[in-house]
Amino acid sequence: MKKIVYVLILLLVVVSGLVFANHEIKNETKPSSKPSSIADRKAVLDDRKKWEASPDGIKYKEWEVSPEGKKVHASHDKIKKYIKTFTNMDAVVISLTFQRANGKSSGPKWLIVRINGEEYMMQFIPKDFQQLNSLKVNDKIIVRSRSAGYSPNHPYLIISGDYIERNNKILFKRDFSKNNGC
Repeated sequence: MKKIVYVLILLLVVVSGLVFANHEIKNETKPSSKPSSIADRKAVLDDRKKWEASPDGIKYKEWEVSPEGKKVHASHDKIKKYIKTFTNMDAVVISLTFQRANGKSSGPKWLIVRINGEEYMMQFIPKDFQQLNSLKVNDKIIVRSRSAGYSPNHPYLIISGDYIERNNKILFKRDFSKNNGC
């Protein structure tokens, strides 16, 4: 009987060791989202400083402190809690035909909406925009977004239109399984 107990304990120790070792290997192979070393962090910081010193970086920094840039940043502050939690935002369609100056007619399509008194832009590829062809100016919709972006080339904050609903009917829902969640 003692031999069976010793064999079972030894087997338990071996199996536990293998499970623990496998867990350690998995933890070591996970890619880190942050730069792992001080040198990597310094390289990222150096790249950022180089970009900020470039003509595009200078233009962006000037835009950020301009009244237009401050307005866009303030509009982001108004909705960032909805973006962070991916919750419903009540919106009104302002424009379905917005086109950037010098933009191609075959390029991305823009939907302009008003949320809490601020205007926001949503960009779609033409194929996705076709799903929104039933929308009209002044339609009330519900929007959910996972992200927002700033651009000195656009008059409003650009939010991702990941989910759009009108009258309890889903008009558009982005499928994240097709592009690894991007």
